[in-house]
Amino acid sequence: MPTRLEEHGAEFQHVLEHFQKEISGLRTGRANPALVEGVRVMAYGQSTDLKSVASMTVPDAKTIQIEPWDKSMVKEIEKALVEASLGMQPNVAGTVIRLVMPPMTEENRKNLVKVLHQKAEAAKVGARNVREKVKAAIVADEKAKTISEDERRRHLETLDKAVAEWNKKIDALAEDKEHDILTV
Repeated sequence: MPTRLEEHGAEFQHVLEHFQKEISGLRTGRANPALVEGVRVMAYGQSTDLKSVASMTVPDAKTIQIEPWDKSMVKEIEKALVEASLGMQPNVAGTVIRLVMPPMTEENRKNLVKVLHQKAEAAKVGARNVREKVKAAIVADEKAKTISEDERRRHLETLDKAVAEWNKKIDALAEDKEHDILTV
């Protein structure tokens, strides 16, 4: 029989994956398609992700190039990029849209690090929420007499160790991203 921790392991993994996705959109000194792929574009009467209507490439370290699959979408994509307030103005050349990243200032880098730390803390809160759910299930098992008090204590210790490991993973990802942000 799987333990309560094993049953909820996927939820901890989901918290970590969500955090990874969140920080991939944070700007470093290099161009990265993840910065724009989540921008919402009006396509055929529906709001959809930019990555669903165009291909994105990085021809050099400072440029993101966007080519819509449907050439009639160029104006809508340009409008969505302007509204997204990315700090970059789209440059349209025919059916190709280019975003040139301005150089990062020290102040911008420090602000991004603050945002990164907020996202890391939110991920840790997510892990704590999953922990509370698992803990409640373990306590309920003890009340239902399916596990003993000693087993409950052992399961809770194991749970705390697992949460500490997930938090270390979150911290490691945040530290790597912080290094990327602060590298000039």
